[in-house]
Amino acid sequence: MTLRLALLDASHGSEHTRPNFRRALDAALAEFDVTAGELPPDVAFDGVVVTGSRSSVYWDEPWIDALVNWVAEAAARGLPILGVCYGHQVLATALDGRVEAMDDIELGYRTIDRVDDDDPLLAGLDDPFTAFETHSDRVVELPPGATLLAENDRGVQAFRRGACWGVQFHPEYDRDSAARVTKGKALREARIRSVLDGIDDDNYAAACRTKRLFDNFTDYVRARRAPPEA
Repeated sequence: MTLRLALLDASHGSEHTRPNFRRALDAALAEFDVTAGELPPDVAFDGVVVTGSRSSVYWDEPWIDALVNWVAEAAARGLPILGVCYGHQVLATALDGRVEAMDDIELGYRTIDRVDDDDPLLAGLDDPFTAFETHSDRVVELPPGATLLAENDRGVQAFRRGACWGVQFHPEYDRDSAARVTKGKALREARIRSVLDGIDDDNYAAACRTKRLFDNFTDYVRARRAPPEA
């Protein structure tokens, strides 16, 4: 059963974003550049994925308000949604959570502790699991009724409310994406080198196991779409 997902691309044209999600998601993707004001005309999809971005969700920009409002409407209609990094923050905001700036960027491969062992999105992942992080904002207040699924020393790393999930990390990244993003940061050379040194075989292998959450998401969407057994 082929799924049709809306990919809401907030990456400002990053060349690695769409290829990474095309590779990670077992679905047909309808892709929208939300930074250019593109949004789906309706919610006639099996599910939605919202990507990362260099923007902050609390900035006063028309495309951000439009994106948050669209996600809120899609969630209210029960559409399955997966928000990744910035998408995680968009989803939290759309569901009346709160996002704030951090005192420092979280960058590099990090270990993340699972809090809820029963949620299907994280089924089969390591505990703790490894993923690449690059963000300087974070969810500081979960939406009402949301469940914390994973965290680390920098705060909320995954949550769920209903058919909506947010993950702060980047399970879609390959090694090249991680290296390019790191090299583009305006940070001390010693810190850049430390993060690059951490993009090694062991960390990447562990992060590849975390990619399973994409199959978990599409399996969930597919099961919702399937007709009930007679």
